[in-house]
Amino acid sequence: MKTLIRLFFLFAVFTSVYGEIQVHENARKQSVIASVDSQLDQLIELSDRIWAYGELAFQETKSSEALAAYAEANGFDVKRGVAEIPTAFTAEYGSGKPIIGIMGEFDALPGLSQKTVPHKDPVHPGGAGHGCGHNLFGAASLGAAVSIKELIKAGELKGTIRYYGAPAEEKFFGKLWMIRAGLFDDVDVVMDWHPSAKTEASVQSSLALVDFVVEFFGQAAHASSDPWNGRDASDALELYAAGINYYREHVKPTVRIHYDIQKAGEVVNVVPDYARVWVRVRDTKRKGMEEVWRRVEKMAEGAAIMANVEHRIRLVSGIHEILVNRTGGAKMQANLEFLGPIHYTEEEEAFAKKIQEATGKEQVGMESIIEPLEETKEHPMGGSTDMGDVSFIAPVIRMKATTAPKGTPWHSWAVTACSGMSIGHKGMAYASKALAMTMVDLFEDPVLVEEVRKEFKTRKGDYVYEAMIPDGPPPIGMEADDHGEHEH
Repeated sequence: MKTLIRLFFLFAVFTSVYGEIQVHENARKQSVIASVDSQLDQLIELSDRIWAYGELAFQETKSSEALAAYAEANGFDVKRGVAEIPTAFTAEYGSGKPIIGIMGEFDALPGLSQKTVPHKDPVHPGGAGHGCGHNLFGAASLGAAVSIKELIKAGELKGTIRYYGAPAEEKFFGKLWMIRAGLFDDVDVVMDWHPSAKTEASVQSSLALVDFVVEFFGQAAHASSDPWNGRDASDALELYAAGINYYREHVKPTVRIHYDIQKAGEVVNVVPDYARVWVRVRDTKRKGMEEVWRRVEKMAEGAAIMANVEHRIRLVSGIHEILVNRTGGAKMQANLEFLGPIHYTEEEEAFAKKIQEATGKEQVGMESIIEPLEETKEHPMGGSTDMGDVSFIAPVIRMKATTAPKGTPWHSWAVTACSGMSIGHKGMAYASKALAMTMVDLFEDPVLVEEVRKEFKTRKGDYVYEAMIPDGPPPIGMEADDHGEHEH
């Protein structure tokens, strides 16, 4: 009882900063809200450390260890280096059913280093930065997991809470190898959130995608004295890119095709004998994506024939669209409505408007509303996530929390700036509370868990999940593979 009173006191202190104090009629939900508030200084410090580390996919050694150490210090059983990935881990507390999972991500993006100022100013020019807010993501989810652990320890809830430290979401999609390792096979429901420019229960799907690398192999020669003796790999790459760009006119509006030229010669006076391009194809459904994928692969063969070179295609990975769960979304919505909108100071609003001015957006400040639960669209547009694959293994309940101003370009310096200061911190705390409250619903109500799983099974139907990853270990260190000698 003394512990509960202390938590209520801390709750009152911290929530007075964020808005009007409310007391939930459910004592366990009140407890997790207070627990997140009591952890807030530590969560901010943890998030800011990961923000400063700014580590890329499969290189998140410091970020992963910081989260794992926090979980361990709070009594979780931590397993590091799972799924053959040094930076992947799980942290578990409790025993028996239900097993409720919660996702944590922590990888940064290249080239987005940025100070916490509302104009572009990198800390390290060309360095990485958290332009998708994953420093907030991992910390918020772990704070929610700790709040549930406290209730399990106190005998208030029964079951197991499992935190997934999931690396490489931005590039290689680390969750695919975690799925292959069976880490989600026994979980009943998985919680997920993402930083955003608005706050909502997420009941929209995402885009399925596939990543593959195309390599062209020719013959080097002097570019001036005997170019006829050369077979130009970069010619094939240019022809291939032209083919992709002409094809764009003839795909459905839901399709997206991207490519990044990684290698196209070294010096101007040598006919290049090697060229490489990374290609990504997306669509709102895996089936539609696969049709375009196969066509784009065939184009590589045509380009190689025209340039009289050889080619090779290597699958990197691919991900499914999100399998929506509206039953879980409705529970999340109720908890968001209780928490209400995030409140911002005049200084935070001014910061937000400067961000909007610097990025050419309308200067309206922060969006601070809770919209009604949306209808689920058949073909929503937007991004992709390896949570799509998780959602075909177990039901996933998702949400977004505001961590940047309205209209902010995502994957940009502007999001990095907000992710390292109070606007991001407030969204992180909010998400942690909403996730924890929804997990209380799941632990308290076995019927709800069954209803969530019933919708999952209905939406999945008779589809048999197959991961889009090649045989062998995860592509750790793939970027150093200049000539593609390692088959990943």
